[in-house]
Amino acid sequence: MNEGILIIGAGGVGRVVVHKCVQNLDTFKKITLASRTLSKCEQLQKEVDGKIDIAQVDADSVEELVELIQKVKPFMVLNIALPYQDLTIMEACLRTGVHYLDTANYEHPDTAKFEYKEQWAYDEKYKQKGIMGLLGSGFDPGVTNVFCAYAQKHYFDEIHYIDILDCNAGDHGYPFATNFNPEINLREVSAKGRYWEEGKWIETKPLEIKQVWDYPEIGPKDSYLMYHEEMESLVKHIKGLKRIRFFMTFGESYLTHMRCLENVGMLRIDEIEVDGCKVVPLHVLKALLPDPASLGPRTVGKTNIGIVAEGLKNGKRRKIYIYNVCDHQEAYKETKAQAVSYTTGVPAMIGAKLMVEGIYKGKGVYNLEEMDPDPFMDELNKQGLPWHVEELRA
Repeated sequence: MNEGILIIGAGGVGRVVVHKCVQNLDTFKKITLASRTLSKCEQLQKEVDGKIDIAQVDADSVEELVELIQKVKPFMVLNIALPYQDLTIMEACLRTGVHYLDTANYEHPDTAKFEYKEQWAYDEKYKQKGIMGLLGSGFDPGVTNVFCAYAQKHYFDEIHYIDILDCNAGDHGYPFATNFNPEINLREVSAKGRYWEEGKWIETKPLEIKQVWDYPEIGPKDSYLMYHEEMESLVKHIKGLKRIRFFMTFGESYLTHMRCLENVGMLRIDEIEVDGCKVVPLHVLKALLPDPASLGPRTVGKTNIGIVAEGLKNGKRRKIYIYNVCDHQEAYKETKAQAVSYTTGVPAMIGAKLMVEGIYKGKGVYNLEEMDPDPFMDELNKQGLPWHVEELRA
């Protein structure tokens, strides 16, 4: 079996994936990193003492991707590029008969909306080709899906309520910056909220619903209801579910900056004309903001991401909290990236590791909660993202 992998994307998450794959060379016998910007690949190649091969590719071009895959001949492709490029990379894997993994679901560049529909549409094609696509192997989506599957397998007969809770208490010292791609981040945060209850989706105004949650090792933080993609698959796969919501923390400074930028039109994703040049305001803002990959050395504090699940076990009500705490500076010491990149990159490597080792296998397109959660949970403890379970009062 070819145990080589092709990683596409050399940003902050790609850096973590490369470092973690190199730490697991017993599994990943040959690693190739490709990006549109070859200099980023060269930098990462130096960081890992030349233990990877590198290449240049435009991930928007199916033809370029197919040519590269045919040259590298990997067992699988790890898509660590932008969500806009999910479909081109999935198509290239289909044409070459190579397994596929990503960390975030497809977004159309011109529409601030993400959903799995177009990726799930590849299921039958992947089955016919005999290949596997594993979607959303990051943290949220990804580890949060695994936490839900683990809770369902070990703690509940039925889960009725799930709250996914994402807290980043890191401080980078800038008045305003985003911890991952500014374009994706700001589109996500400024979008309308949505949650699922009693069989239907309920829409809310952006950041309309707030709760204060006391995050272990961090403390109480304002947490705002948002729509997040893992809910779309979890409502299909968690038995007995009555409601699922997603909450993320934001400080007042971040929200004030974002609202001001939105009010003056800087979050627009349509083209406008300025002095005879056509520009997209959000692209201009992205160019002005600090590169998230540069935040690692200066970010201090911790992240806490987890799920609270409530339901029935042996006829009795039960409520549990499964979470991980990650320290920004510890993540940087290990991989030269802050915790937001670390918590996405490590699970991407784990998903790939389990596929290369044949522990996760199948034909078609899968979300992580459809796989056995136990091997993934074991790897989280081994690979730098230890988790905790607390019983709460139901």
